[in-house]
Amino acid sequence: MLAAISCGGSEAPPSAPNSQPDAAGKPSAPDAPNTPNAPNAPNAPNAPSAPRIVALGDSLTAGLGIPREDAYPAVLQRKLREAGIALEVVNAGVSGDTTADGLRRANWALEGDVRLMILALGANDGLRGLPPAQMKSNLQSIIHRARQRAIPVLLVGMEAPPNYGEQYASAFRQIFQDLARENKVTFVPFLLEGIAGVPNFNQSDGIHPTSAGAARIADHLWPAVETMIGK
Repeated sequence: MLAAISCGGSEAPPSAPNSQPDAAGKPSAPDAPNTPNAPNAPNAPNAPSAPRIVALGDSLTAGLGIPREDAYPAVLQRKLREAGIALEVVNAGVSGDTTADGLRRANWALEGDVRLMILALGANDGLRGLPPAQMKSNLQSIIHRARQRAIPVLLVGMEAPPNYGEQYASAFRQIFQDLARENKVTFVPFLLEGIAGVPNFNQSDGIHPTSAGAARIADHLWPAVETMIGK
């Protein structure tokens, strides 16, 4: 999402993060529903018997603009198979989702024998300049629901656009750090580490990873995933 942050949008964003942008002034989000090859929202799972990992996220998780089998959850699935680990990876990424949207989906996403949740939401909250306190409340509720089911959480952070100002960007970043510390969950600070702003790893929109970029995300998350499922 830092790629989106770096290139900005075609229209001027609102000047203050706490003001709601109108339809004409809202920054271009990474999840435009009319984008070609946009993956469909996943259907509610039927609680499969196989133990699984759930990646709860937005278009960066869903794999907008690339084949579904190239999205980072699918790459993690292949890594698990290569390691001889019998876990199914469920891609619960939905394009356009904010943390509030993810919270509404959390209960069904966590149905079944879930051994790990990868929580990778917040990019759209940042692009829309939504209040960090609101984002924290939503993420905390998702973490709480996972913990009620004794599901470990891998919290993955995101960065906010600099066009909302350093104060907002700093507060946004701090939310993930605070949640990780307060909940004592495993934390990867930035989903797009080593990917954001690198042309070969981003599609022409400068926002969404290419297949190579998604593979890099999986490589970035794999050490934490491997450690957590081995506990």
